[in-house]
Amino acid sequence: MITIRVINPNTTASMTDTIREAAQAVAGPDTRIVATNPSMGPVSIESHYDEALASVGVLDEVRQGEQEGTDGYVLACFGDPGLHAAQELASGPVVGIAQAAFHAASLLGRSFAIVTTLSRTLGRARDLVLEYGFERQCVAYRACEVPVLGLDSDPDGAYRALLAECESTIKDCDPDVIVLGCAGMAGMCKRLCNTLHRPVIDGVAAGVTLVEGLVRMGAGTAKCGEFAEPPAKPIAGLLAPFTRE
Repeated sequence: MITIRVINPNTTASMTDTIREAAQAVAGPDTRIVATNPSMGPVSIESHYDEALASVGVLDEVRQGEQEGTDGYVLACFGDPGLHAAQELASGPVVGIAQAAFHAASLLGRSFAIVTTLSRTLGRARDLVLEYGFERQCVAYRACEVPVLGLDSDPDGAYRALLAECESTIKDCDPDVIVLGCAGMAGMCKRLCNTLHRPVIDGVAAGVTLVEGLVRMGAGTAKCGEFAEPPAKPIAGLLAPFTRE
């Protein structure tokens, strides 16, 4: 039995439920999905400030997962908050949903466009495309201007706005593939794909599929160089529980 911990880095439990459904839909019969969210941190992640705060909760979830013998992790926020630090802590593979989505999209077409929530997050999307090496494939960065929590509170309205932006992006840029830029959009992926008649990638599904495959291969993050375990040192104040000895 493979255990994959899918971490929603925000603290909104109803969004974790959406993420769990998307993860379980693609997991193999011998894979157990544990979908969690931190008990501390922002209710949604829409800024660099939010990401910095959420990263601490992500690391706490990875720490708990290691104690429970988790085989691999998916970070279910499109900013991939805390990814590299989580890779230092985990013995198995750790994949962010933006990272997974870009890889999946590049296998299905020569170009892709990102359609996300708010335009203020597009800079982070650009940073990740450059970091992961997909600047030649990504032809557009678009936002439907629906806040993250709006995906949960008004899913019908959010879907209409997302569909309209996807259609506009296809008309303007004609990408082969659409990448959804938020884990909260996971439940809308299949419906969009059927309507748009081209591949639409949900990073949660892509992340689970990728981590599951890596675990079956017996592959984990390299424990040398940059991703070796972080050095032991005292940590003061509210973060004292994160001290490694």
